[in-house]
Amino acid sequence: MAEWPPPTPPGRGTLEGGLDRLYAGRFSDRDRREKLRLWEILCRSFFDRYVPSEGAVLDVGAGYCDFVNHIRAARRLAVDLNPDTARAAAPGVEVHQHPLERLDEVIEPDSIDLAFASNVFEHLRGPDALLQVLAALKAVLKPGGRLMIMQPNARLVGGSFWDFFDHTLPLSEKGMSEALGFAGYEVVECRARFMPYTTKSRLPKAPSLVRLYLALPPAQWAFGKQMLVVARKPTSGA
Repeated sequence: MAEWPPPTPPGRGTLEGGLDRLYAGRFSDRDRREKLRLWEILCRSFFDRYVPSEGAVLDVGAGYCDFVNHIRAARRLAVDLNPDTARAAAPGVEVHQHPLERLDEVIEPDSIDLAFASNVFEHLRGPDALLQVLAALKAVLKPGGRLMIMQPNARLVGGSFWDFFDHTLPLSEKGMSEALGFAGYEVVECRARFMPYTTKSRLPKAPSLVRLYLALPPAQWAFGKQMLVVARKPTSGA
């Protein structure tokens, strides 16, 4: 007897088969240009302090490579299922089109100094999927290597979290910290409020104003709805 319902063919009726189409529809060309300018400022004015210039940096769920294209590191890597990632990557960026929970299949163990995930984990299919990705990242991080996470703080964005149909895993900064601890990381920095929820917000994006925002904690407290959490892989033990 034939199986019912029949299995979904790979890439059909799934997000995995249409990520490029989803994000091409979500972000117009103007949105993309504004994001590029914003990320250049974010990297120069804030994230550069975390990036080891002589080390290896991995952009997790890199999307259009907004982060990895703007950092200065000896080795830059990006991993994502979206085929547009390879097209967006700057020269010199190593791109792997591969599932995040199995990224340790394509990246050498103990080779990454910093892994960065921006607006990624809220798309995972529950706590088990998050733990699988955290385990894969822990495998490729060097002892003492760091994982930096920026994503919506579900406690602050409230019902707006569900404005994007591919959002599936709501976490606050406390929930993210708990998951990291459970996965064997040491949380070294935790900000409940960092950036606004979405780059499509009406807040001004002029370079001078973005730099001012980054320099003023009260502004982040007033408008920040994304968390920033930094965790460290222990140098020994777990």
